[in-house]
Amino acid sequence: MIPIRFRRSVKLCLLSTLTACSVRVMPAGVPTLPDSAIIRGHIEYLASDRLEGRGTGTAGNDSAAAYIARRFRELQLIAPFPGYFQRFEARGAQDAHLGRTTPRATQNVVGLLRGRDPILRDQYIVVGAHFDHLGRAPESSLDPGARDAIRNGADDNASGTAAVLELARLLASHPLRRSVLFVTFSGEELGLLGSQFFVDNPPVALDRVVAMLNFDMVGRLKDDKLFVYGTATATELVAILDSANAAGQPQFKVTGGGDGFGSSDHSSFYAKGLPVLHFFTDLHEDYHRATDDPDKVNAAGAARVVGLALRTIREIGNRDSRLTFVRASAPRQVSGTRQGSDTYLGSIPDMSASSEGLRLTGVRPDSPADKGGLKAGDVIVEFGGKAVKDLFSYSDALYSHKPGDTVKIAVLREGQRMDLTVTLGRRGQ
Repeated sequence: MIPIRFRRSVKLCLLSTLTACSVRVMPAGVPTLPDSAIIRGHIEYLASDRLEGRGTGTAGNDSAAAYIARRFRELQLIAPFPGYFQRFEARGAQDAHLGRTTPRATQNVVGLLRGRDPILRDQYIVVGAHFDHLGRAPESSLDPGARDAIRNGADDNASGTAAVLELARLLASHPLRRSVLFVTFSGEELGLLGSQFFVDNPPVALDRVVAMLNFDMVGRLKDDKLFVYGTATATELVAILDSANAAGQPQFKVTGGGDGFGSSDHSSFYAKGLPVLHFFTDLHEDYHRATDDPDKVNAAGAARVVGLALRTIREIGNRDSRLTFVRASAPRQVSGTRQGSDTYLGSIPDMSASSEGLRLTGVRPDSPADKGGLKAGDVIVEFGGKAVKDLFSYSDALYSHKPGDTVKIAVLREGQRMDLTVTLGRRGQ
């Protein structure tokens, strides 16, 4: 059941009758600020035990998709695909590694809000988040000892999905000049499969998309610290984000920057030549564990993230000109856990770590990293004779090698340097 407080709140959000190009107007007196109670209601449903962790291709994942589609329908968003579902078959490298040959039938969920400007409405902003998680599968978890326990993924990524749903509610009340595509992706945990399928099979021409904003783990805000990656993907983004942050009280301590490649769905869009922003409130000890439950989510903090994003989206959606895209000199992969190179290590980088080198939040069980002795908390400082200063230099060093190579990896473990030898694997084997 949807919590009663959520059902009452959502009644306030029903809009006037929709035609394909009509402009929606929220009834007078309806709040247009982010509502933490509504956000919490979304998270409590999506991360409830009844959905069993929303693993791609499971009944719980389908239930989550149906829930999102109902919210889009209540907001009278246009359905670019039948029932809002962009269906596809997910074939992940991990499934291949485990000998699973049957693809997972799943779906992205997509809703369209038409813009109010007769010319600019044919340009689009994508607002997205993945709604899948690990389900009961221990293979990708950081607590394999919990076996088939439900991994609810309240922060990863019910929180990001809730942020997208709340942004849809707020933007539907006052449409932008440009149109907005709200997209929740499946198959992210299997290797960005849903977002890759979307950009390969978009409902609108990609050259009409002006930007993509991604929300992945935005439910654990602490000490006003917010990471926003991708600010270097368009020349205007730093100033837009700074202005949006200055308009909120209290302001965030924003860090991040960088190009648009990374271990979440924004990377699929940046690879297609689109400006991106990725909002993230930091990793934590419950990441990819059965303890990532709704009671640990900071819903008020998530509402503040939504507020910042809303101001950012409004500026991008209402400005006269498009953003000026900036391309990185070369694509950079962020870890051996995502698609790209065949070379596989199995490391899980701490994207928020600021120490010299690359800190690991974990390693995949039975991966080359695991077999070579790498552990959570290790800081990689040298890889194959190349110094590792950050995520990017690590990626460059990793992908300069091929599967089967034996490399020396130097790590700092509890302040002591250790030299390890690892034989790199091939993704999917």
